[in-house]
Amino acid sequence: MHVELPEKRYYSIGEVAEAFEVNASLIRYWEKEFDVLQPKKNAKGNRKFTPEDIKNLELIYHLVKERGFTLEGAKTHLKENKKKTFSNFEIIRKLESVKAELLKIKDQL
Repeated sequence: MHVELPEKRYYSIGEVAEAFEVNASLIRYWEKEFDVLQPKKNAKGNRKFTPEDIKNLELIYHLVKERGFTLEGAKTHLKENKKKTFSNFEIIRKLESVKAELLKIKDQL
């Protein structure tokens, strides 16, 4: 899944939930379950996600929603070999963007 977000320093939970096409409650739940998600909270308690948090959310979304891991399985997978998982995820993301670009070129022909 390719997430379309504008280039910003911080993203609100509504923007993040809309980009991932999930409910905000799921994002809040993942925040509690996964230690890698550490959004900043302002005085009112609103969560602000950094681009690093967005990358971690993309990885969690990929493991849980696309590959079908359970939450416990995704946690252990991230703890045991995060670097390998993240590099594989980056490769998959680049290949998907190339595929999308090629399909767009094909439609133009």
